[in-house]
Amino acid sequence: MPATSLAEAQVIAPTSREEAVGAFGDGSGVTVLGGGTILMPEMNYGRLRPERVLLLQNAGLSGIARNGGSLTIGAMTTVAELEQAPEPLGTAARNVADHEIRAQATLGGNLCAPSGGATPRGDLQAALIALGAQVKTAGKGGERTEPIEDFVAAPDGRLLLEVEFEEPQRSGYAAAHRPHAHAYTILAVCAAETTAGLRVGLSGAGRNGLRARSVEDALAVGASAEEASQKVLDDAQMQDDALASAWYRQRLLPILVQRALDDLGGGK
Repeated sequence: MPATSLAEAQVIAPTSREEAVGAFGDGSGVTVLGGGTILMPEMNYGRLRPERVLLLQNAGLSGIARNGGSLTIGAMTTVAELEQAPEPLGTAARNVADHEIRAQATLGGNLCAPSGGATPRGDLQAALIALGAQVKTAGKGGERTEPIEDFVAAPDGRLLLEVEFEEPQRSGYAAAHRPHAHAYTILAVCAAETTAGLRVGLSGAGRNGLRARSVEDALAVGASAEEASQKVLDDAQMQDDALASAWYRQRLLPILVQRALDDLGGGK
């Protein structure tokens, strides 16, 4: 496993999944570099000075594998490769920045991206929450699998390996985007009918992606899409940031939820 020193950091480039897990260890003092679209600017401007940088480009963590109706996606799979993924993930991927960014950015980087100056990142989180994705990670205590909404709430200290989900029966998507190609989505709402029922995921309604359980519960007892959409504010964690105010998000989010529910279609 080659390792060299670069500036102030030790750069480690594992050539297999096993080497990557071993090099990561319990995550102490390790900064993971995926596509670098978020991390490299932070390092170039001196806002981040890592002790050790773990490069995953050659660690065998990319690719999409299908087993019947189930998909497993490696953490180093680029966002561009996800553009034709089952909905609503495909649409979410196509709306990330521009082609240049999508060709470099990775699934793992998108899911692990910290908030930037209180600006929500992780535009794919809502789609994967709606799909009921399970996340496999490594770190202290070994490997484990957990629901994606639990992982994105506390990703620190874990190395993302892969994401798995089943194709939905139906899906819906609605979002408010910034006009600049490199800006993050203000709000995104994804809905998917899975074998476990209808799930709704949110991006931009908190510091990380959220599951709109109140909306799901309302629909389960017979509420209309319009009625259920008003429940989303019980789940949201609105805040002001560089993209939009909490006031704006509070008024827009129920509208987007209803649009995503109304958009539920064939899913594939």
